[in-house]
Amino acid sequence: MGTTVTKRRWHMAALAAPQWLARSIRNKLLAIALLPLLVVLPLLVGALLAWGAAAYDQLLITKVQSDLAVARGYFGQVLAEVGSGTDAIAASHELHESLQRADLLALQAQLVRERARLGFDFINLYAPDGALITANWHAPAAFGSLAQQRSDAAALPADTRMNPSPRASVTLLQADALLAMAPDLAPRIRIPLIATRGAAPTERQIEDRAMVLLSTVPVRGADGETLALLRGGVLLNQNLPLIDHINRIVYPNGSLPLGSHGTATLFMDDVRITTNVRLFQDRRAIGTRVSQAVRDAVLGRGDTWLDRAFVVNDWYVSAYEPLRDDAGNRIGMLYVGYLEQPFRLVKYTMLGVIVGIFLLVMVLAALFSLRWARSIFKPLELMNRTIARVEAGDAGARVGPVRARDEVGALASHLDQLLDVIDDKTRALQRWADELDAKVVERTRDLAASNAALQQTQRQLVKSEKLAAIGQIAASVAHEINNPIAVIQGNLDLMRESLGAHAAPVDAELRLLDQQVDRMRLIVTQLLQYARPTEYAGYVDAVDVHQALDDAMLLVGHLLAHARISVERRSRAGTRAGINRQELQQVLINLLTNALQAMPDGGTLWLETTDHVDAQGRAGVLLQVGDSGPGLDAQTRERLFRPFFTTKPDGNGLGLWISIGLVERYGGSIRGENWRDRGVDRSGAVFTVWLLREPVTAPTIDDDDDAKAPG
Repeated sequence: MGTTVTKRRWHMAALAAPQWLARSIRNKLLAIALLPLLVVLPLLVGALLAWGAAAYDQLLITKVQSDLAVARGYFGQVLAEVGSGTDAIAASHELHESLQRADLLALQAQLVRERARLGFDFINLYAPDGALITANWHAPAAFGSLAQQRSDAAALPADTRMNPSPRASVTLLQADALLAMAPDLAPRIRIPLIATRGAAPTERQIEDRAMVLLSTVPVRGADGETLALLRGGVLLNQNLPLIDHINRIVYPNGSLPLGSHGTATLFMDDVRITTNVRLFQDRRAIGTRVSQAVRDAVLGRGDTWLDRAFVVNDWYVSAYEPLRDDAGNRIGMLYVGYLEQPFRLVKYTMLGVIVGIFLLVMVLAALFSLRWARSIFKPLELMNRTIARVEAGDAGARVGPVRARDEVGALASHLDQLLDVIDDKTRALQRWADELDAKVVERTRDLAASNAALQQTQRQLVKSEKLAAIGQIAASVAHEINNPIAVIQGNLDLMRESLGAHAAPVDAELRLLDQQVDRMRLIVTQLLQYARPTEYAGYVDAVDVHQALDDAMLLVGHLLAHARISVERRSRAGTRAGINRQELQQVLINLLTNALQAMPDGGTLWLETTDHVDAQGRAGVLLQVGDSGPGLDAQTRERLFRPFFTTKPDGNGLGLWISIGLVERYGGSIRGENWRDRGVDRSGAVFTVWLLREPVTAPTIDDDDDAKAPG
């Protein structure tokens, strides 16, 4: 019945597969060889190309973002210099003396000098009511009283009046307002608009407003009275030196590789009022407008644009951020960017090289895969044709020599040998031989199953006998040892009570005796737990293995004191072990004692702790105790952790057996081996204790099995 179901499933699976694949080993091998190359590898290449392109584009955006920060910093510095420069002039002694003398020519001369020194486009002095006193471009022809000059001068234009402030700001002015302050700037205000692809529709033909860095500072007398108002400013319209200086700071010569070049621009609204972007040849793109997408993002929503953008006639990696006046209104933009084409060519070249390398690898791998697949399916096809000829009645059909020297070639040779044997036998004899072979296989399987069951029963019987013997021994030991333990503990308590304060000098020794009495009780309990394992469990603590090792070394110090043994220790573990502290100390003392007794003539004791994560992902610590003694022979290793097995004439064979039981109770293990088993050119044995950080309940072990720890 089972055979029929298996055949049916195989037949259904064969029908589910394509006919060209199900009926040809050649096609299957070709599919296995080429599928990773034609499907998986192109997917990996595509993912790599997508990631590389995105990472490269992000790198360009990060670069232009940092460029924008540099331009913003310099623009802010210029704005601050306008404010600080105006404030310094207003506080100058020379200005106050000229005001007191009503020396208008001296005032104008000072303003002319300061304008040239500071690089301002205008510096004007106004009366507190806004009337012009003098400017770097204007002074009354005749001298008179300062009050008379104030009354005769033109008033400050209405749309430029504001409260005095030492802080400069970016301000948008109408043409007549700026010309009232600096009529010599008229040629720079008027900017014809140039039709720009992608810009927002507009009916305007001329941009005649002015964007100014403006600062108005009061000139105060000794009593704090405002004597005058000093106003200084820098016009940004067609301010080519300023924008070229920003561009040199952001993109100095040689800062951009591959022939790219950087640009900087100041916008009033969406119009370029000063820029080093070229419209063609030496003509700058002043009057062109930004695209509507950038305008909506920066001026409409107040965002910072960090992306590629079409600037006048080419694509640039661009950064735009809004410029705001004192009221927070977005009145313009600051732009920096660099030509994208060289970087785009480099990106495509890099991606092309990657694709080319992968294509070359794919072609070479496909050629090798096809060649190796041919070495497999060619002999199989020959064998298939040979079998078909034999089935057709050609008893002399043979595979013949094949080039393959692997299992397939051996199979072809064996097939020819089998056909030779078939020729020498009759069909009846072959049928009986097949039946006999089947019966032998069946009987052998039955015998093997019976033998395995018998061995398992024997192991269980031996284990039960051992546990029974251990239970009897444990009960006897508990009875015989607990009484003297109680006597020792009682006498210790009596000594403390009798000596009183005189017991202080030996208090440490008395505490050590208490600890050892508790340890003896723990050993008795551990013996009893093998008879009734579920009734005993130690208190689990997060134990510092380094401290536990120090305590154990202290307790075996009397053995080290009389031996010529050096100790080499490496403490690299930072993880604590989840185990009972006293039980771990007992395990370490057993291992240390065995190691020291293995070196009666001296040697080296190696101690090492390391953090470790096992194959199941559980964190813990490895603790190794090694010696330079004779090591473990094969017979000793086989019976190492069995109860009552010992190589010492005065031993009882329970030390390692109890130790492994204690460790496995918390999910750990112990492994004993020779240094040379690890590939270390060193004589002696090494025991590795594996302890979990979070203990788990370990299953009951078979006493005949060796315990192992992770390597």
